[in-house]
Amino acid sequence: MNPALTPTNRRFPTIGDLVHRFSLEAPVRTPDGAGGALRSFALVSEVWGDLRALGGSERLGADRLEGRIAHAIWLRYRDGLTPDFRLRLGNRIFEIRAIINHDGRQRFLECHCEEFVT
Repeated sequence: MNPALTPTNRRFPTIGDLVHRFSLEAPVRTPDGAGGALRSFALVSEVWGDLRALGGSERLGADRLEGRIAHAIWLRYRDGLTPDFRLRLGNRIFEIRAIINHDGRQRFLECHCEEFVT
């Protein structure tokens, strides 16, 4: 196997590929006073990443067309990142669905994300 390829034959990024500056946001739960909680997000850090579109779909929901775009976002390895986090690029929001550390060497993380477009 070529060490520059992942098990799914996608090329690992180089540092020069990490050209997008993402805001990494963690969930924050705040009690709403009625026994529930409000979920918001707080900035954890700014990270450089490589954005790769994987595909998309559309569906009709709530009387309007909703689009979903699947992305793979590659980041430098960081400990503690979970699918509860999200990434923001300007006003685009990417919800993390899965995180893959392909070679176990803790160099890069491939985050499978969804972006919702209305």
